[in-house]
Amino acid sequence: MIILGIETSCDETAASVVKDGRIIMSNIIASSAEIFEEYGGVVPEIASRKHVEFILPVIDKAIKLAGIQKDEIDAVAVTQGPGLVGALLIGITAAKALAAALDIPLIPVNHLKGHIAANYLTHTDLEPPFVCLLVSGGHTNILDIKGYNDILNIGGTRDDAVGEAYDKVGRVMGLVYPGGPKIDKMALEGDSEAISFPRTKFKDNPFDFSFSGLKTAVINYIHSKEQKNEEYSKEDIAASFQKAVTDVLVENVFETRSKKIVVAGGVAANRGLREALNKRAEKEKVEVYFPIIQLCTDNAAMIASAAYYINEDDFDINADPSLEM
Repeated sequence: MIILGIETSCDETAASVVKDGRIIMSNIIASSAEIFEEYGGVVPEIASRKHVEFILPVIDKAIKLAGIQKDEIDAVAVTQGPGLVGALLIGITAAKALAAALDIPLIPVNHLKGHIAANYLTHTDLEPPFVCLLVSGGHTNILDIKGYNDILNIGGTRDDAVGEAYDKVGRVMGLVYPGGPKIDKMALEGDSEAISFPRTKFKDNPFDFSFSGLKTAVINYIHSKEQKNEEYSKEDIAASFQKAVTDVLVENVFETRSKKIVVAGGVAANRGLREALNKRAEKEKVEVYFPIIQLCTDNAAMIASAAYYINEDDFDINADPSLEM
């Protein structure tokens, strides 16, 4: 089964052709990330206009690179949400038009299911059940994956998502958006034990997270040093902040006692998180799976893969920016 996936939930315009939910035939991404560096974050209106500009060339390129004709596509998959409503509408409109023209099914996909499915493309023998640590700019969740479409959210952030905390801390440190990858790189040069930043733990749900207090502690530390005209090391701040983040993420997901842990989302590319999880997994004899780096951030291959396991054909879908799992 050949599925064309379309992803436009934020600032990447992406299209991909995937065979049988596991084999990537093409994966094209046109990113607008550089445009938003000067703004310090994504501007929804600009993102939507870039999607309009990129969407048809990206789809055509994905089909051409896959070496197929349009009539060989069995279904079109598209991100329904969550995401930016204007951005989502561009992808959905293009997907509806293509599916209607080809008279093939249109499969709506939850963006978060797509991030999970990135692991099916990386590890072609991976199957549920497993526990998933979903970490991105907008989400931080622990999910009990009982089946491809049988997913229970057992924990999540009560305030900032982990990727959001990275970007906000990065902004205060004077780093160009997005701050997460830059903090991860800077942490290599710092001392993770130099500064004691807080770790939040909830007694009522050991799988829940909170990063607002940690973010505030880092910002207050920087402001305090600057007000006193005291020198400080950005590298030590980066390393200590990242250590506080990864300590909590690792501790909470290992609280599930699962022997198979899958990591998904943009923060799955974080070097510090990968090292911390692998170290703990080796100690406790747990299997940990990560997507390849290229599939951690938003892409359409993960959308097409997730769609393979969804038995749904719905031309009446609309963008749902707050779509839940």
